[in-house]
Amino acid sequence: MHELSIALSIVEGAEEEAARCGAAGVRSVYLRLGLLAGVVKEALLFAYEQACEGTLLEGSQLVIEDVPVLVQCPVCHEPRSPHSLWRLECATCDTPAAGIAQGRDLQIFAMEVV
Repeated sequence: MHELSIALSIVEGAEEEAARCGAAGVRSVYLRLGLLAGVVKEALLFAYEQACEGTLLEGSQLVIEDVPVLVQCPVCHEPRSPHSLWRLECATCDTPAAGIAQGRDLQIFAMEVV
């Protein structure tokens, strides 16, 4: 379960930032998680609780913002929603995607400290 190693990394990074700010603890960590990040959200939430034990983050909450998949359309020249995760074609013009513009995200973007 690689979600545990991801959770440990989140806790480590958040602890370092909290210490740098002189915070006594952390209430919440806010994370952007793309649908193509290869992470099971429920497993990450469970692993996060375990990873927080005995740290400044013990009792904190991991708030996950789901990031949808967008593909780069070579015809529309815009990031567009695909037909599906299995059919990465522009839903507007049916052109195969030139690449993935968004959806692989795994990023801490905010923390609430005390």
